[in-house]
Amino acid sequence: MQKLKETILEKGIVKDHKILKVDSFLNHQIDPILMDLIGEAFYGYFTNKLITKILTIEASGIAIGLATARAFKVPLVFAKKVESYNLDVDTYQTDVFSYTKNKTYPVRVSKRFLESSDVVLIVDDFLADGNAALGLIDLVAQAGASLGGVGIVIEKGFQTGGELLRKQNIPLHSLAIIESMSEKGIVFRTNQV
Repeated sequence: MQKLKETILEKGIVKDHKILKVDSFLNHQIDPILMDLIGEAFYGYFTNKLITKILTIEASGIAIGLATARAFKVPLVFAKKVESYNLDVDTYQTDVFSYTKNKTYPVRVSKRFLESSDVVLIVDDFLADGNAALGLIDLVAQAGASLGGVGIVIEKGFQTGGELLRKQNIPLHSLAIIESMSEKGIVFRTNQV
């Protein structure tokens, strides 16, 4: 997605060779026009999967999930990391290791919102080692639902997550795959799959 790549190059900040800050347009301050384009791009790629639910993880996946759900005209469900008195007692639960926070979180989704009849598209902002995606895939499996695919805004192609998901034949579509990055610049993969 050319507009996304241009925005990453213009506004992304490389903190070291593994951390890319995109908080000025994607996951702290949000560019709504770009977000709608992201949702439309996922719709264009996965439209033949007959998606019935969009699933993401709080917090940075919610805006992406909402834009995608709007494009598909289906509900968005997001897995909660924090305990809440409002969360149903009857939930699907899995543990997810956060690469950026170096911490493992239990994440939960109410059983009322993921059903065996659903075809679920998982979306998230980043794919690094694949922990969040695999955790969400586990929640879909616990529900007995079908996985329609995984949509990622930015894949760090130099880390293992994309390769891991592709080896498992999980339908994965990343809008921008970064081959390498440093303070000197960002190189995108030219032969994206």
